[in-house]
Amino acid sequence: MSKIKAAIIEDEIPAARLLCDTLSALRPDWEVQLLPGNIEEAVEWFARHPHPDILFLDIQLTDGNSFLFIEQARPESMIVFTTAYDEYAVRAFTVNSIDYLLKPIHEERLLQAIRRFEGLSKNYIHDFKAESRMMEVLQQLAVAQESSSSTHKKYRTRFLISSGEKLLTLQVSDIAYFYSENKLTFAVTHKNREYLIDLALDRLCEQLDPDRFFRTNRQTLVCIDAIQRIESYFLGKSVVHVLPPFKDKIIVSKDKMASFRMWLNY
Repeated sequence: MSKIKAAIIEDEIPAARLLCDTLSALRPDWEVQLLPGNIEEAVEWFARHPHPDILFLDIQLTDGNSFLFIEQARPESMIVFTTAYDEYAVRAFTVNSIDYLLKPIHEERLLQAIRRFEGLSKNYIHDFKAESRMMEVLQQLAVAQESSSSTHKKYRTRFLISSGEKLLTLQVSDIAYFYSENKLTFAVTHKNREYLIDLALDRLCEQLDPDRFFRTNRQTLVCIDAIQRIESYFLGKSVVHVLPPFKDKIIVSKDKMASFRMWLNY
């Protein structure tokens, strides 16, 4: 039986390497190759090489939306999209042999996509109607991105804090991490001052910049600037050391490690 050939087109090098490593670990018998993360070079590669059996394709590449790549390269591969778009926007991709992975990519979800490919590959019949719908959705996403490029989501920058009879403003930039205890949420600043916040961690995750804050576990939400070092823990877990120090161990589970590493590499 011939070896399965897989290729990855992803413009963020750390994310591409992480996906490649995870894919190789899950399927060590596959031949996995990283391709250029831009349309021009990727199209050129497809013109000169046999097409891989499965292609992991980022929707947004450095020089445009991936529908341009598909139009020009016409890949014969089964495609798994990788994307930061929400699930609703890419639901139309789950037709025929098409699947999608939301970033950050979790190992369990990647394994589901692999198994779906393995289940479909033996009886795969190209569906031109499915391809047409896929191209239409990709084009709509490209238009939507262009129209919203100047209107990025605005994240919370401060909190209004009650301190005795006074009100004060706490800047998000001053916060090292948040933690939850006894159904209360606290913010700890870089100067080791602690404030009660009237929001649950789940709500904070929605309101804070995800490039700056990561939900390490159910109890803690950590700013990138507060992280001092990371140590390996048992069963694939890791311990995150922050400054100012937290009173308990901040443990990142094995399931979250892949997305945590990707976040650290941004």
